[in-house]
Amino acid sequence: MIKENAINADACYSHAERRAMNYFNTLYDQVKQKTYASTLTLDINLWKKSHIHHYPFISLFSRRKDSSKGYHDYIKWLNYAGKLDDYLDRSISYILMRDMGKDLSTPETQTKVRDVVKNLKTQLIDSSEKGEADAGMFGMDWLYKSAQKDGIETTMICLIDKLKIVSSHIPEEIDADRAKVKLIKIIAGVVMNELDEIGDDIPPEERTQRLDKAIRLGYAYGLTYPFIDDLLDSKVLSAEEEKRYSDMIRTTLITGSVPGLGNWDGKNKELIHFVHSELKSAFEYIKDHQPEATKNNFLEQAYVFFRSQEVDRLKDLTNQSYTNEELYIPVILKSASSRLIVHYITNGPKEEEFINRTFYYGIYNQLSDDLTDMFSDLEEGSVTPYTYYYNYHTQRPDLINPFELYWAVVCNLIHNVYHADPKSREVILNRAINSQKRLKENFGAEKYKEIMELFAADIPEFNKLIQKMVRKADDVNFFDKLIRDHMITTMKNESKQRKRFSETIKTVRHQINDILNIPKSDGIASVGEPIIDAANYSLNGGGKRLRPIVTWMMGVNEYGLKRSAIEPLIKSLEYMHTASLIFDDLPAQDNASMRRGRPTIHQVYNTSVAELTALFLTQKAIEEQTSLDEFDPKTVLRLIQYTAKSTEDMCRGQMMDLNAKGKQLTLDQLNMICFYKTGIGFEASLVMPAILSQANESEIAALKKFSYHFGIAFQIKDDLLDVEGDVNLLGKSIGIDAENNNSTFVSILGSEGAKKAMWDHYCLAMEALQKVPRNTAFLKYLLDYSISRDH
Repeated sequence: MIKENAINADACYSHAERRAMNYFNTLYDQVKQKTYASTLTLDINLWKKSHIHHYPFISLFSRRKDSSKGYHDYIKWLNYAGKLDDYLDRSISYILMRDMGKDLSTPETQTKVRDVVKNLKTQLIDSSEKGEADAGMFGMDWLYKSAQKDGIETTMICLIDKLKIVSSHIPEEIDADRAKVKLIKIIAGVVMNELDEIGDDIPPEERTQRLDKAIRLGYAYGLTYPFIDDLLDSKVLSAEEEKRYSDMIRTTLITGSVPGLGNWDGKNKELIHFVHSELKSAFEYIKDHQPEATKNNFLEQAYVFFRSQEVDRLKDLTNQSYTNEELYIPVILKSASSRLIVHYITNGPKEEEFINRTFYYGIYNQLSDDLTDMFSDLEEGSVTPYTYYYNYHTQRPDLINPFELYWAVVCNLIHNVYHADPKSREVILNRAINSQKRLKENFGAEKYKEIMELFAADIPEFNKLIQKMVRKADDVNFFDKLIRDHMITTMKNESKQRKRFSETIKTVRHQINDILNIPKSDGIASVGEPIIDAANYSLNGGGKRLRPIVTWMMGVNEYGLKRSAIEPLIKSLEYMHTASLIFDDLPAQDNASMRRGRPTIHQVYNTSVAELTALFLTQKAIEEQTSLDEFDPKTVLRLIQYTAKSTEDMCRGQMMDLNAKGKQLTLDQLNMICFYKTGIGFEASLVMPAILSQANESEIAALKKFSYHFGIAFQIKDDLLDVEGDVNLLGKSIGIDAENNNSTFVSILGSEGAKKAMWDHYCLAMEALQKVPRNTAFLKYLLDYSISRDH
C-alpha cells in the first residue's frame, strides 16, 4: 500500500525558492550598485556617537573588561561600571528580534524588554555575588531549582537524563559540547516562544503543562542538529549509508510518517538504531502536538530546511561552475526555515509581517557564522559563499562577494524590514560590529587583516570605517554570546576534569588495592588463617573504593597531607566499609548472595566466619589508625574518638534498618536510617583528613552537611538502580529490597518522587560546598557521578 503524501514537496520548495530569489535579487542590486555602503555609512556615523568615547587617563582602568576572563567577573564589572542595564537591554532586544520575530518599535516589545532586563539583572547579580566557586546560572542545580518554580522538575530530570544519553551516542567526529549547546539553545528558543504566548494570567497548572510541552518539543526538534545535520556533515556514515539515511528523512517529511529502519548492518549499526528510535519518537511527539492549523506548515518548513541543506551538502568545492543563485538561495532558505520551524512547532498561524521579519533575518546570522568557520570549512572541503569566493574570485569575476552581501543584508534589515527604527538600527549594528570584533579576536590581527584585504578590496572607504569601529567602538558585547562561550568553556573544562579525575581515580584505586591486603602473621597457627583469607577475599572483590579515594584526593590534594602519612587512614576506611558490607549481607540481615560481582562471604565460607571477619576488620581499622604516627597524638586521639562514634552511629543505623524490615517507614525515618547507614561513611572520608589537617569547625560542619545530602542522594540512586538497573553493570542482584519487603525511597515516593528527592539533596549538597574554603571540583565531580552512575 502506497502512503499518501502529507505535503506537495516540489511545490512548497519551488514556492520557497521563488521567495528566496526575490530576496536575493534585492540584495544583489545593492551589492552591484554599492548603495548599501553609502546608506550604512550614514547609519554608522549616527551610531558611533554612542559607542566611541574619548576617556580621560584616570578612567582607563575601567574600560573594556575582557569577557573571556570569567563569566562572573564580567557581570560584576558591567554592574560596577554602570553598563549592565544597557548590556542586557541590547541583548534581550536582539534575542526578541532574532528568536521571536519581534518588532522592537512596538510598546508591547519595549515593555517586555524592560521586564526581562529587570528580572535577569537581579538573577545575574545574585549569581555573580556567589563567585566562581558556584556554578551559578545554568548549572544543573540552578536549572533544577528554576524548574521547581514552575512545577516542571520531572521534565527537567527527564531532559538531563536524555542529554546524558544523547551525549554518549554522539560520534567522536562531532563536537559533542557544541552539539549539546546548540540543542540547549533550541530548547530555550522554543520555551521563550511559549512563554511569550502564555502571558502571566494563566493558571499554574496550565503553565506547567505548556512549559512541559515546550521543553519536550524543543528537545525533539533540537535532536535534528546532532543526529541529522551534524551526522550527515561529519562523514561518519559511508556514502551508501548517507544516501539511505537521507532518503529516510525525506520520506518522513513528505509523508508525515517515519519509515521502518529495516536491516542496517556495519560499524554504524548501533548508532543508527539509536538515532532512528530517538528521532522517530521526537518526530511523532512534534506531529502529535502540532496545532491543526499549522501541521502542514511545520512539515513544509522542515522539508525546505532539509532539502536546502542537502543541496548545499552535496556541492563539490572543486566544481568551478556554480552560479551565484546556486550558492546563495539554499543559504537563504535553510537559515530562514530553521527559525520558522521553531515558531510553527509551538504556536498557530503567524502574521505576514512576523513571517517576513523571520524570513529576512536568517541569512544575517548565517553569513556571519560562515565567515567565522571559513578556514575549518575549507579544510573539510565544504562549499559556502565564503569558501567558494575565497577559492575562485580571481577566475570568476561574476561571483558576488559574500562580505559585501552581508552588509547589504544589514542595510536591508535596518531600512526595509525594520523601517529605520532607531532601536532596531542600534541593535543590528551593535551585533554586526561585535561579530567583526570577535572574528578579529578569534583569527588574530594578522589573519583578520589578510581576510579583510580579500573580502573588502572593492569597498576600501567603507571598510576603513568598519575597521575603525572594530578598533574603537565600546559596548557592543551580547549576553547570548557570553552564555554560549561560558557554557562551551564550562563543558570542555568539565569534560577535561572528568577525564583527569577518572584517570586519577583509576590510578588511586589501583594503589589503594595494592595496600589493602592483610598479610598473614607467622605467629598465628594454621587454624587461625581462614579469617585473614576471608578478610582478603572480601577486600579483593573490587568495589568502587569511593571512601578511601575521597580521603586520598582531599587529604593529599587539598589539605596537603603526605600520602605515606595517611596510608593507615585510607586502609582503615576501606576495612570499616567492607566490614559493614559483610554485616549487611548476612542471612539475618539482607541475605544477599552477590556482592561486588561475586558470591558474598557467608556463601563462600559460612555465617560464623563472615561475622568474625567483619568484627576482625573493624578492629584492624582501629589498629591502622593508631599507627598514624606522623600526626599530633591528640589529633589522632580525636580521630579515633570520631571513628568510634561513627561506628556506633552506623550500628544504630543498621539496627534501625533491621527493625524497619517489612514495615512502612516515613520519609523522615528513611532519611535517618540512610544517613546512619550510608551517609556517615561518606562523612568520615571527608571529615577524617580535615581533622588530621586541623581544619576549623565551620569547615568541618560544611563537610558534614555536604556528606549528609550526598549520602542520601547516593542511597536514592542505589534504590533506583535496584529497580531500574542492569545486573551486569551493578555486579549484584536487583530487586532485593522488593523481595525483602524493605522500605526504600522508591517504595515510599515512587520512581518519579525518588528522582525529585535525589535532585533536592543534590542541590542542597551543592549549596553546602559553597561554604567549603577549598577547591571543590573533585567533590562536584563526585556528586555529579553519584546521581548519573549506572552501577
